[in-house]
Amino acid sequence: MRPLLVSVLLSLNLGGQALADVVVVTRALSGVERLSPDDVTDIFLGRYRKLPSGASAIPIDQPAGSSLKAEFYRQLVNKDLSEINSYWARLYFSGKTSPPVQATSNAEVLSLLARTSGAIAYIERKQADSRFSIVLDFSQ
Repeated sequence: MRPLLVSVLLSLNLGGQALADVVVVTRALSGVERLSPDDVTDIFLGRYRKLPSGASAIPIDQPAGSSLKAEFYRQLVNKDLSEINSYWARLYFSGKTSPPVQATSNAEVLSLLARTSGAIAYIERKQADSRFSIVLDFSQ
C-alpha cells in the first residue's frame, strides 16, 4: 500500500510542475495587440495563416514532445500531442496546408520569433520579454 501512495503523491507533484503558464506571443513590432483563441487555433491548425493586419502568420511550435507544447494544445483545443500529430498526418497527405515550423529547442523558438516577420509562438510567460508582445493569455 505504501509504494502505491508514494507513486500517487509523486505523480500529483510532477503534474503540478508540468503545467506551464503559457502565453501566445508575436514580435513586439508586429502591430498585433490581441488575438482570440479562435484566431490562434486557426493559425496553429493551418486553417488560416494571416494576422489581422493581413500579413502572413508563421506559427512556430515548441520541440516535439515538450511539456510546453502538450500544455499549449491542451489549453487551445483540448487535444493531446498524439491527436495533434494524427491531425497533421492527415492534412500533410492531403496537401491542403503545412504544420507550424518545428523548432528543435525553446531557444530556437525565441530566436525565430525575434527575427522572423509574422512569427507567432507560444512560450512560458516568464520568457515574454520586451522583444515580444503577448497576444493571447490563457489565464485571463
